[in-house]
Amino acid sequence: MHVALTGATGFLGLRLLRRLLDTHAWVTVLAHAGSGDALHRITRSLELTGAPSAFLARLPERLRVVETDLALPRLGLSARAFRELADSLGAIWHSAGSIHLEGDLPELRRTNVEGTRHVLELAAAGRAEPVVRHVSTAFVAGSRRTGVAYEDELDDGAGFENAYEQSKYEAELLVHAWSREHGRPALVLRPSILVTDVPSHPELPSHPLQVVERILRDARRATVAAPPTATSSPNGAPDGSSRGAHGLPGPGARPRVRTVGHPHGRLNLLPVEHAADVMVRLSELPSSHGVDTYHVVHDRDVPVPTVVALLERLVPLSIDLVDAKPEDPSALETMIDFYPGITAYLTHRRRFDDTRVRTLLGPAAVCAPVGLDGLWSGLAPRSGALPRPPDTPPAPAPTPCA
Repeated sequence: MHVALTGATGFLGLRLLRRLLDTHAWVTVLAHAGSGDALHRITRSLELTGAPSAFLARLPERLRVVETDLALPRLGLSARAFRELADSLGAIWHSAGSIHLEGDLPELRRTNVEGTRHVLELAAAGRAEPVVRHVSTAFVAGSRRTGVAYEDELDDGAGFENAYEQSKYEAELLVHAWSREHGRPALVLRPSILVTDVPSHPELPSHPLQVVERILRDARRATVAAPPTATSSPNGAPDGSSRGAHGLPGPGARPRVRTVGHPHGRLNLLPVEHAADVMVRLSELPSSHGVDTYHVVHDRDVPVPTVVALLERLVPLSIDLVDAKPEDPSALETMIDFYPGITAYLTHRRRFDDTRVRTLLGPAAVCAPVGLDGLWSGLAPRSGALPRPPDTPPAPAPTPCA
C-alpha cells in the first residue's frame, strides 16, 4: 500500500513520517506549495531529532514531494495531476492543520475544515479507494470541563474553549459525512496535547506548549517594563528577592498573574513519538465499515500545578490560580485574557476514555509518566538550561514508552 501524508513538516507529522517509513518503502509527502524545500526541512528536522545518518541518506529516494495547497479545490493541482495522484494512493494520512489557539474561526476553517474537505475529495477520486486516516484532537470534546469524554461522542452541546477546537470538530463531521456518502471506512485519531523531551531548536516545528509560551511571553513583553538589572545573590536570585519553589527568583522579581484555574485540575499530555507509534499501530488493525475513532492519550494526566510550574519556568511570571476572574485585572491579566481558550484549560478535570485503544494494543498503549523535568527539556533552548536549585537532586532517567 502506498501512502500519502499531509503535514509531514509539522510537529506530529514529522514523527508520523518517521514511523511510516519503518513499514513503507516510500511515502508521498503532500507539502504546502511555496513553503520552501520540504525535503530539506524534513531531513534537517529528522537529523535534529536523532535519525541515523544512513536513514537520512536514503530519504531523497524514499520520499516523493508533491506541492499542494489544501485550501484550494483539487489541492491546487491541475485536473490531470490530481487524478494521477489520487490513483497512485492506497492510504491518505491527513495530519496537516493549524494549532493556533488564538486564531479566529474563519482563518482556522480555511486550513482545518476546508483542508480536510479537499483531502477527502482526493480520497474519493482515487480508483484504488484509498483509506483515510484523519488526525483530529481529543479536544473536540469542547468546553465540558468535568466527567469523561468518550470516543463515540461528537457533539457541540457544551460549546468550545476556542475556535481551534470548533474547527477540528467541524472537520470530523466532514469525515463522518464522507464515510456515509461513499460507504467507505475512515480512521479518526484524537491525540491529546502532544509534547516532547527533545530540546527545542529554531529549525524544529513548534508544538502546543510553545504556542502558549509565546502568547504569555508576548503579553508580558507588551505590558510589563523590563525590570532594572539586579545584582545576583550567592544563591542566584536577585538581591532582595526570595527563591521560588522551582529555583527561580521569588515573586518580587516578576509580575503576578491571577488566572482562573482549579488546583485539582489536570491535563492530558502525551509524548509525540509515542502518539505517532500508537497511531500507526491502530492503522494496521482491521477497520469497520464506518468511522473508527480512537483517543490517543496518556493513561495518567498531568496535574495543573505542574503545568503552572512549567509556565513559570518558561516565562518570568508568577501565576496564581483563582476561582473567578479578578474584578480589577492588571494590564497583563487583561492581555492574557484577550486570547480565548488558552488559560481555560487550567480549569479542566475531565478524563478521556481510551479503553478501546488499551484493549487493542495492550502494553504498546502504555507510556511513562510525563513530568516537569521532561516537559522543561522539550521547551528549554539548546544553548542552555535552567539552573537546578542546589538542594534539588537530579531527576531519575525516564522510563521509555512501550
